Amino acid sequence: MSRTAFRPCIDLHSGQVKQIVGGSLNDKDQSQLKTNFVSNEPPSYYAQLYKDNNLIGAHVIKLGPGNDEAAKECLRTWPDGLQLGGGITLDNAQSWVEAGAAKVIVTSYLFPGGKFSLERLQALSKAVGKDRLVVDVSCRKRDNEWIVAMDKWQTMTDMKVNKESLDILADHCSEFLVHAADVEGLCKGIDQDLVKALGEWTTIPTTYAGGANALSDLELVNRLSHGKVDLTYGSALDVFGGKTVKFEECVAWNEAII
Repeated sequence: MSRTAFRPCIDLHSGQVKQIVGGSLNDKDQSQLKTNFVSNEPPSYYAQLYKDNNLIGAHVIKLGPGNDEAAKECLRTWPDGLQLGGGITLDNAQSWVEAGAAKVIVTSYLFPGGKFSLERLQALSKAVGKDRLVVDVSCRKRDNEWIVAMDKWQTMTDMKVNKESLDILADHCSEFLVHAADVEGLCKGIDQDLVKALGEWTTIPTTYAGGANALSDLELVNRLSHGKVDLTYGSALDVFGGKTVKFEECVAWNEAII
């Protein structure tokens, strides 16, 4: 029987590790950016921390330009131990695998003009291998449905997050990452309806991120998803300046699974 695991993250913005309110990311208007935390530690510090604690499946996300060197620093610290997302395309995906990414994470490339391209997904899956590909189906809620959002969650696509769409995507990737963009960085609780739905719909490993603010959220996600969805903490975690979730307790939760 599966059980929810803690999955850590490294969010990179302008070359630094930060925690940002997801809905505030906007290339056109930086004045709207809301930042919860900026680390004094280099990106490699977090990569080493996750490596030392054997936290498999951590994702490194490049939020905009100026993060390539920081991302490579992480991958050099833990080769083949981290997943890498942000600006992934058919042209650069393999080079990131060669740079040390265990898997590459893609969203926007799959939606030219906001419309889903199965051809692009198939080509990318063929290029790096299904087992090396994660599809980020991060989404926002509209009219009681979840819609995949791209371009730092500012642009809505034509894809609904439901069993049908996830089944199509799962044929060509090995894992899903799902940021609930409406609650990302707010530390006001997870989107319970989305987690429950993912537990019913997904057939491959899936990680949820967004709003988690207590250690008990691990048990909540475990119950809602029947152990099929893993959980990422961001701004609530003490290693990112948070006050409500201790990193060592998350590590202990994972160790209790094994």
